[in-house]
Amino acid sequence: MALRLTGQAINLTGLRYQPDLLPPSSSRFSKPPLTRPIKAIQSGGDEAASAGAASAVATPTRAPSLRRPHNVDGEFFVDTRCIDCDTCRWMAPQIFTRVEGMSAVSKQPTSSEERLNALQALLACPTSSIHTEKPTRDVLEAQKTFPLPIDDNKIPGIYHCGYHSEKSYGAASYLIIRPDGNIIVDSPRFTEKLARNIEALGGANYMFLTHMDDVADHEKWSKRLNCQRILHSGDVPVHFHSVRVDTADVEIKLEGNGPWSLGEDVELIHVPGHTEDLVVSLPLISAPYPVDMRGILYYYLTLKLMNVTPVHNKQGSVCLFYKPHKILFAGDHLGMTEFGLSIFETYNRISVPMQLDSVKKLLKLNFQWILPGHGRRAEYKDSQEKDSALESFVQQKCSQYTT
Repeated sequence: MALRLTGQAINLTGLRYQPDLLPPSSSRFSKPPLTRPIKAIQSGGDEAASAGAASAVATPTRAPSLRRPHNVDGEFFVDTRCIDCDTCRWMAPQIFTRVEGMSAVSKQPTSSEERLNALQALLACPTSSIHTEKPTRDVLEAQKTFPLPIDDNKIPGIYHCGYHSEKSYGAASYLIIRPDGNIIVDSPRFTEKLARNIEALGGANYMFLTHMDDVADHEKWSKRLNCQRILHSGDVPVHFHSVRVDTADVEIKLEGNGPWSLGEDVELIHVPGHTEDLVVSLPLISAPYPVDMRGILYYYLTLKLMNVTPVHNKQGSVCLFYKPHKILFAGDHLGMTEFGLSIFETYNRISVPMQLDSVKKLLKLNFQWILPGHGRRAEYKDSQEKDSALESFVQQKCSQYTT
């Protein structure tokens, strides 16, 4: 059975699998984090926060955290489990900075606004690496601010969900309020408090997942808000022998190269190049199993040692273009960093030239905002400025990756 969006059929077939049939060898292929292994066990959020900010980001079961010596003296600090995702630095740049590959507090809050920003960053931190010296109930007030309006004057109805997840390597997620049904873009960490706040804004009809990496707690959100998930079939792994993989039962699977429409105001743009679903044949079993890779080099030696042979690949990253406010929700395809535009090629798992070709597609779209999964937001005064920035960026990158 297929559901048809404008101009494109979307496969709704969802298969359910039995996780106990997954072979033990598959554990060798769990995704690595952005920079180093995450030692923390993420707390649920609401329950912990009621005990105060310091205890809200710690659980008795996790490894002890250590205050980094790079923090200035005072209430707020970052511990040594930081994965350098940059979230706190763009949420509260007046408080946090980067020192030796991790975040640190460079200045303690000196106003109520700065304190609120620091607490919002504390809640958003994917590894719960931000703490206060003593418990504070102010964190409960900070919880009420999410989803956080990005700019009520320029782009009303567009929110940052906060509560970044270590499962998505600290990626940001967003909420779009629209007459034809609200959309969550990529998955935040699940907390009941955030779910209630989203319900107060009208709930969500859809959860659009830009690619396989930033799915986090999508299944919990789908059940809690009764929203349909959308993901390109190229980022849904191929399965055999009743193996359950997390995105296998996504309700709406995009097929082909698009574009697809979700009403008159939303266009979904296929931007292949960043991700692939690599299916391999493992010598220890009789059927192929998918290997989800974040950086082919990371797994190359392991695959060679196991005599694993790739047999198929597909590309499925998709951006969401929200026409009323001229916003591109870019996932990990394109974003701004401290040093300028980036396609995060360090984590490209298939083809940088292919991804650059996909960036060229964006020149045809009339957007002025980039809201990425990883990286920082970008705003342009008009499409001409956007096109000039993208053309310059693509030209620079092409010179690096073509011979």
